Amino acid sequence: MTQAPTPTADTVRRLVGSLLGGSTRPDVRPVAAGAGPATWWVGTRHVLRLAPDRDASVRQRRELRLRELVRPYLPVAVPTSVAHGEWAPGLTYTLDAKVPGGSGEDHDVSALGEADLAALLTAVREVPVRPAETLGVPRSAPRSLEALRGIAERAAKRLAEADEFDATRPERLTRQAAAQLGAQPGAAVLVHHGLTGEHLVVSADGRVRGVLGWTDAVVGDPAEDIAGLALSVGSPAAVRAATLAGYGARPCLRGLWLARCDTAVQLADALAGRSATLPLLRTRLRRAWEPILLERVTELREDDGDGTADAPA
Repeated sequence: MTQAPTPTADTVRRLVGSLLGGSTRPDVRPVAAGAGPATWWVGTRHVLRLAPDRDASVRQRRELRLRELVRPYLPVAVPTSVAHGEWAPGLTYTLDAKVPGGSGEDHDVSALGEADLAALLTAVREVPVRPAETLGVPRSAPRSLEALRGIAERAAKRLAEADEFDATRPERLTRQAAAQLGAQPGAAVLVHHGLTGEHLVVSADGRVRGVLGWTDAVVGDPAEDIAGLALSVGSPAAVRAATLAGYGARPCLRGLWLARCDTAVQLADALAGRSATLPLLRTRLRRAWEPILLERVTELREDDGDGTADAPA
């Protein structure tokens, strides 16, 4: 197998120079240290994303088509590709216009921003599934909360031993609750599957202005997007937004526990490997484990599906 070339600043300058024209050498720099050499700022108006391998190229081509499908439905901006093609044999790129605003990791979401998130969840749910699947968006089976519960409990013990988690917290995902919070049949919708802060564009006044990163979208469990928001804005705000979007107690609590289990497992694994992402993972753990009123007052019924939640967060 031929080794894929490693993109450099000169590689990027030559590519965007040929795309944008003009004699000025554009200012290019990696978006973030953790993003690797695949995502670059180009001046102040564009972002260049380079697929590092053929699998990523397939997903990027699909993402470009999916963005056009979802754009008419969404109340917030979706990136627009100014140019796209191959930057190396079999490896794709897209040069996107920058969506105005900052990262959701750096800007707090306001009350109006929570309404924006509710409108976003509603809109994504309304995107027709069949055209998305025709574009190649895969179906993803709902995760087993019972299986995840066991992994997360072991992770939480490791975190408590490392003084990263309070083992005496009252919140606990019981076997009975895991069974009650199973995904409902027939509930599959388009799921962004990455509604974390790095993919939310938030303005200085806390409004949500855009959503990036549609590469990992699937047709599946809507609780995954609620879980993503819990990592981004905290569990209370995520549940408030999901409730405003018409989701009931079951998917809200399922999303909450997906987020809590994931953050415990990810932080425990990162501690073992001394990952550079520890500060972000600690923040996400704190956000996901913020207590909410809904989990204390809700009694799930067998017919409790996606209707309005029984109580506010």
